[in-house]
Amino acid sequence: MTDDSPPLQTVQRAFEILDVLKEEKEAGVTALSRHLDLPKSTVHDYLRTLRSMGYVINDDGTYRLGLQVLELGGQVRYRNRLYHVAKPELERLVEKTGELASINVEERGEFVILHTEYGSKSLNLGIYPGLRLPIHTQAGGKVMFAHVDESTVESILDRHGLEAQTDHTITDYDDLAAELETIRERGYAVDWNEQVVGMGVVAAPVRVGDQLLGSVGLVCPTDSLRDGEYRDELVAEVQKSANIISVNYQYSP
Repeated sequence: MTDDSPPLQTVQRAFEILDVLKEEKEAGVTALSRHLDLPKSTVHDYLRTLRSMGYVINDDGTYRLGLQVLELGGQVRYRNRLYHVAKPELERLVEKTGELASINVEERGEFVILHTEYGSKSLNLGIYPGLRLPIHTQAGGKVMFAHVDESTVESILDRHGLEAQTDHTITDYDDLAAELETIRERGYAVDWNEQVVGMGVVAAPVRVGDQLLGSVGLVCPTDSLRDGEYRDELVAEVQKSANIISVNYQYSP
């Protein structure tokens, strides 16, 4: 079977149920049937199977994700080399700045948070490992975009588009291309209000030679980033962390 082969419908529908529960937090059979346009009996059969495997929990007819999902995600992160290398450096970064720090990767054309560390001043925005975001909507994603070839950027945008998250999100390809060129020249990215109004991000790429591993980001209030002196301080710290992670990645066992 090739990557172009259609997915097995039964497997696809099982994951669609998990996706709905992820977004809705909990739902009954009727709501899931409506979401997926499937008969209630079919939805119930899927839920019964997923429940038997620990992936969903039934609370008096209301279903939610089970902790088996957490175990699966936790194992994926634990086995990731970049996570182990980056974690102590993120801890240093939040101790130094007090802001929320993250190590991020690109997967299937999306920005994915691999790990976060919270500092004394961190915004509470519900950011968590595994969170997926459109890659063009904040500095941590754009700094990765800036360090891959143009054909890769075009392929990702053909698939995902340039949907606006706020009124400040870049939604024009030429505008994005110009910003990516600026990011390449500077070696870092800074933006605010593009993913969430009131949220700013400073990010730098993590690279080993020509290989892009991901990005390091610092999240802080927009007003903080408008302070040029403070912004420069965060840029210096995030670039330092990206460099340390890169070196340690090369020489870690």
